[in-house]
Amino acid sequence: MNPKITINTGTPRSVAGNIISGALAAGMVATALSYTKYKQAQMSKEEAIKQSLKLTVQGGIATGSAIAAANALGRNSWLGLLGSLSVGVAGIYGVERLYSKPCAHHAVDAQTIEEDEK
Repeated sequence: MNPKITINTGTPRSVAGNIISGALAAGMVATALSYTKYKQAQMSKEEAIKQSLKLTVQGGIATGSAIAAANALGRNSWLGLLGSLSVGVAGIYGVERLYSKPCAHHAVDAQTIEEDEK
């Protein structure tokens, strides 16, 4: 049984456009907050950049999935609503996991290359 609760959410909005808008808004906020923490020596420059980028991507995902969910609600599509929210949560979680992994980078110089060639 599908509950018939009609909520007028207005004209359906562009999900792709709102992903970009959400990413820009989240990026502005995240960058300002991270810069403040960097200037107060509460985080390194690399951490501030990483945090800003992570929150920018997550903000875009959250906004896009919220708009998709609102569009589904306006169509009385409960499955679409739950699907949109699930995709948003999974996307945000995935980005969190991706950014929590330490980046392994190795400095390479001429001596290292010569040793590897032997």
